[in-house]
Amino acid sequence: MEHGEQGAQRPDSLPEVGEDAVTTVDTTTSLGLTEEEQEELQNELAKVEEEIQTLSQVLAAKEKQVAELKRKLGITPLNELRQNLSKGWQEVTTSTAYRRTSETLSQAGQKASAAFSSVGSAITRKLDDVRNTPTFKSFEEKVETLKTKMTPTSSTGNINEVINSTANSEAVESQSEGTEMKREEPH
Repeated sequence: MEHGEQGAQRPDSLPEVGEDAVTTVDTTTSLGLTEEEQEELQNELAKVEEEIQTLSQVLAAKEKQVAELKRKLGITPLNELRQNLSKGWQEVTTSTAYRRTSETLSQAGQKASAAFSSVGSAITRKLDDVRNTPTFKSFEEKVETLKTKMTPTSSTGNINEVINSTANSEAVESQSEGTEMKREEPH
């Protein structure tokens, strides 16, 4: 029966509900620690966890104190954001990478401007060359001739004379129509 008792676990060695499973494991044999070393490590672990909890409480209290001081000073999260952005932008603009990029873009802009200027000059020269060709001059002369033919001759009188002459011509036309009608009646 001794053999059967050795294979069965004793009820006092089973972990209780809520008890940490790590504490129930026999680490002395698996890690080669003595009970005294294990107890010392357990105590050190408890102290470190307690310090962490204390530091967390102190940090929370300090954060609360900072928030209260900022409130009294009128520092809002938006003001802080503005200050941070301003400081960040200043850091960016003073960085070597930013200066190099800015210089490169400036040089590229100058080169592009020069290129556009030379292209504009080339186009102007080409248009001047085209204007000086015989074909273009002939075309230009034909357009001038057409313009002079289509331009009405200007009257030497003023606007009243134009109105009177228009009215007189209308009157003459209506009289001539009346005369033609009278001639047709005897038929």
